[in-house]
Amino acid sequence: MNDSKMIAQDEVKKQLGELERNAEVDIDASETKEWLSSLEYVLKSKGHDRVRFLLEKLRDRAAEQGVQAAADTTTPYLNTIPVHDEPAYPGNRDLERRIKSIIRWNAMAMVVGGNKRGGGIGGHISTFASSATLYEVAFNHFFKGRGEDGYSGDSVYFQGHASPGMYSRAFVEGRLGKDKLINFRRELEPEGGLSSYPHPWLMPDFWEYPTVSMGLGPIMSIYQARFNEYLRDRGIKDTSGQKVWAFLGDGECDEPETLGAIGLASREKLDNLIFVINCNLQRLDGPVRGNGKIIQELESIFRGAGWNVIKVIWGGEWDELLARDTTGLLAKRMGEVVDGQYQKYTGMPGSYIREHFFGKYPELLKLVENYSDEKLEKMRRGGHDPEKVFAAYQKAVSLKNGKPTVVLAKTIKGYGLGEAGEGRNVAHNQKKLNEAELLEFRSRFGIPISDDEVVNTPFYKPPANSTEIKYLHERRKALGGYLPSRPTEHPTLEVPSLDDMGKTIKRLENKSISTTFAVVQTLIALCRDKKIGKYMVPIVPDESRTFGMEGMFTQFGIYAHAGQLYEPIDSAILQKYKEAQDGQILEEGITEAGSMASFNAAGTAYSCHGVNMIPFFIYYSMFGFQRIGDLIWAAADMRAKGFLVGGTAGRTTLNGEGLQHQDGHSLLNAIAFPTVRSYDPAFAYEAVVIIQEGLQKMYAEGEQCIYYLMSENEEYTHPEMPEGCQEGIVKGIYKFRSREVDKAKARVQLFGSGAILNSVLAAQELLAEKYGVASDVWSVTSYTQLRRDAAACDRWNMLHPTETPKKSYLEEVLDGVEGPFISASDYVRALGEQLTPWIPGDYYVLGTDGMGRSETREALRRHFEVDKESVTIATLSRLCKAGVVSPTDVKQAIDDLGYDADKPDPYYA
Repeated sequence: MNDSKMIAQDEVKKQLGELERNAEVDIDASETKEWLSSLEYVLKSKGHDRVRFLLEKLRDRAAEQGVQAAADTTTPYLNTIPVHDEPAYPGNRDLERRIKSIIRWNAMAMVVGGNKRGGGIGGHISTFASSATLYEVAFNHFFKGRGEDGYSGDSVYFQGHASPGMYSRAFVEGRLGKDKLINFRRELEPEGGLSSYPHPWLMPDFWEYPTVSMGLGPIMSIYQARFNEYLRDRGIKDTSGQKVWAFLGDGECDEPETLGAIGLASREKLDNLIFVINCNLQRLDGPVRGNGKIIQELESIFRGAGWNVIKVIWGGEWDELLARDTTGLLAKRMGEVVDGQYQKYTGMPGSYIREHFFGKYPELLKLVENYSDEKLEKMRRGGHDPEKVFAAYQKAVSLKNGKPTVVLAKTIKGYGLGEAGEGRNVAHNQKKLNEAELLEFRSRFGIPISDDEVVNTPFYKPPANSTEIKYLHERRKALGGYLPSRPTEHPTLEVPSLDDMGKTIKRLENKSISTTFAVVQTLIALCRDKKIGKYMVPIVPDESRTFGMEGMFTQFGIYAHAGQLYEPIDSAILQKYKEAQDGQILEEGITEAGSMASFNAAGTAYSCHGVNMIPFFIYYSMFGFQRIGDLIWAAADMRAKGFLVGGTAGRTTLNGEGLQHQDGHSLLNAIAFPTVRSYDPAFAYEAVVIIQEGLQKMYAEGEQCIYYLMSENEEYTHPEMPEGCQEGIVKGIYKFRSREVDKAKARVQLFGSGAILNSVLAAQELLAEKYGVASDVWSVTSYTQLRRDAAACDRWNMLHPTETPKKSYLEEVLDGVEGPFISASDYVRALGEQLTPWIPGDYYVLGTDGMGRSETREALRRHFEVDKESVTIATLSRLCKAGVVSPTDVKQAIDDLGYDADKPDPYYA
């Protein structure tokens, strides 16, 4: 490059730099003043709405002319609601403060006392200490109870670590006894206890929604709010008066599940949803954003996603100062200070705050010259001011603009703990207070407990006829009842019988289809059923065409709150993509987590809404228990009901997709989920029988469990349903076929399931025709159900030594059956090895341990050693072990079958 070109480029850079500086520096102060004066005039004469309208018009016109304005999704570090727009507080502030103080004390006493009585039980004081005002304002004025019908209230996702506060309130209300509080985190005590966090499985009449682990509450609340709209749009239930509240922490917002679905909430126009984020600026180890500002960061994220954002940063004590701050310098200083420094101000003397916060600018020191140090110390953050919180909630519930709302409330972690943990990095782990700290806490909140009693951390509840207790009950009565609460009696459904579903079985017999096709056809039949059709909720994460479900689009419609605002590109064909406001299918897009959150909402509609909805969530099986196990565990905890279908299942059956897609272990993962009943059907009739059994158990009999079915994409002929196999299908095993051989060398038992049952059946023929071995082939639909039954019998027998021993179904079925026994499945060997203690003979298991890869099914089954040749060789090997055939015979079979004895072990390959 020559010198002249370099000089020219430098000149251009200088000119661009000058333009940028001119954009930042006021080059015409008088013009600016005129514009600002005009704005002030419009603001005073015509109000905020007119100013907002004009600003939006100016922004749009500038954009049309190509002016690129800075995209700023944050507002100044001030309360969103100005003082003049705050509504009058409707409650009795003095009474509410006394009630809140009592609840604070009992929540603290529960944790501190519990750790004194039984060291190591844990618990959290500081979360509720920081959020007590956020909850109490809602309890007294906003949370709607269940009402007379028991199903008309708000859904509230309480922050898990704040559970002591909810228990404390329930104690003061008289819903929990003192013995329960004493046994916080001691659930096996004779009197019963309280679970650590919200767990409906452990406290089914109290908690509704599990919110620990962190991140679950936010995503589940979003899809709960959307499911409420789904129920209303489909005419199943009017949910228009019900809000969904989710309380979470600022540190929790780093969980992907917390923010990952907020776009759906705005797209679906969920103005029935309110997030309340307790911004105490601290996570477990230290500041959430020590070098930044978490409230501003979250405001930008939520505002950019289309939410209403209401910031509650400063308490009422700051109003006067801000009103006198005519230059905006105080607001500027508020915006300058980072969160780590705000945390430092907590608990520091007023002199420190004066010097380090106000002292940066002489004008600000002048502003507070008449404020004492003590007064500076007591200037609250917005989340501790009931009037500010009430104003935020009132606006949140009143907004009907088609947007969800988030309240960002600034608080102090461990508020009220003083030196014991207020605003300290150790606050989250604080479990104990010494006598001096307890006395300080008692005095600060005015709890009528003597100095001598304080050290024992007794619980305190005012008399039943006290003004506090009367007020508390009056408020909850006016709002429809107490929360949290969960009904324990639930409606049931009349479901189709197996005879009713017989048409589906007959239609699929002797057809070359996949089990996925069979499951989808069963789902379609159920959606058409007159008894339960409208309650079916098909859920799919953008894989409908993969599973052959596109025929359902036109029949049942894809749910879309806005309907279909466009003509689909495939509108001319029968299986067009049809969206509708009353659509039945939840087509969630590429999100297994969101789909599972929808499953949880639908699966608990019986307890939340008094309506039995039947979720049918079908997905790539690899992306279920492995990817969203936490949400499935939450489903079990919250007693959800429904069907999970692991589509395209089987490590060798889904052949082309490769390592990350080929599922050989989700059935093993499912073992750990007590409420999940998992099955691997091989034939269409097996799938139909299992689904009908699930409907009967969950919806007619009310069992709170989940049925998990594997469905595969390999097509083969599905036989007619044998007589008398229904019980075996449901319990886990039945004899499918026997093969006799004249003068047989031996008889073996072959177990198969899913698509690999075909390998076993082929091996049965090979063993008979080439090696003179007779056999029985058993279809094992559920190794896990067999093991659970057998283990339960063993336990009962162990604990009842003087009574007649029980026999499991597996032991009854195999009674008198001689081995060896060979098992083969498309899943890891550990799945079949569960049955080892109860198999009456030599037992060998084949499976698909190791990493998947892309190949033909034939090549993969040879690689993982589950093809017919592998089953045959394994059988001959066990017969050799039993002395029936010789090692030479086995070696000859390996050679004859073209088997590479030295091929890599698939587990390590």
